[in-house]
Amino acid sequence: PQPLAFLEVGTSAGLCLMPDLYSYDYGRTVLRTPVTASEPPVFRCSASETTPLPTAPPHVVWRAGLDLSPIDVSNPSQVAWLETLVWPEQTARLANLRAALMIAATVKPRVVKGDLRGSDLVRLCSEAPKDTTLVVFHTAVLDYVSDPADREAFAEQVMRLSPYWVSNEFPRVFPSIATRAGKSWPPGRFLLSVNGSPVAWTDPHGASLEWIADEA
Repeated sequence: PQPLAFLEVGTSAGLCLMPDLYSYDYGRTVLRTPVTASEPPVFRCSASETTPLPTAPPHVVWRAGLDLSPIDVSNPSQVAWLETLVWPEQTARLANLRAALMIAATVKPRVVKGDLRGSDLVRLCSEAPKDTTLVVFHTAVLDYVSDPADREAFAEQVMRLSPYWVSNEFPRVFPSIATRAGKSWPPGRFLLSVNGSPVAWTDPHGASLEWIADEA
């Protein structure tokens, strides 16, 4: 239920904390954000026919991110480093990144330096407004937590702290979830799960989504 409180683990510059300020082209439908101060990026995603697509942006009233080494969008050298992570031929991705950075410079999503393991996450979750639905999410982050036991402990903690946990990671990161997504894993794809249940195979950069929730 909305309104929503978003908390991203491994947030970097906090750009994924602002999905309500971006536009999305799913091929068969386009979801446009309300007018913002700067031109919003348009993210193109090829979604399978069974994918339930949103009809309106989420109503986000609180947003915060946690990262060991956050990126400061007001620091030109840090922004330049972030841009170098985009492959040279991916001009559309770079344009979207720059558009998102412009929005972040205005919105200034809160990004906190801290560790996803332990009290930092607990403290930040506790700050979410009581009249909101807290959603904790992450993409390509838990792969950097080398100990599988630490990953499982994180998952258990998030499920205690938040009614919704959205994970978008390589299947090997949470094998207990991946085993319920079928015997064959599409190469090079992430597994999107909600509260530990697999719902879709995704492109690591969001270019495609194959819904499997009804099959898993």
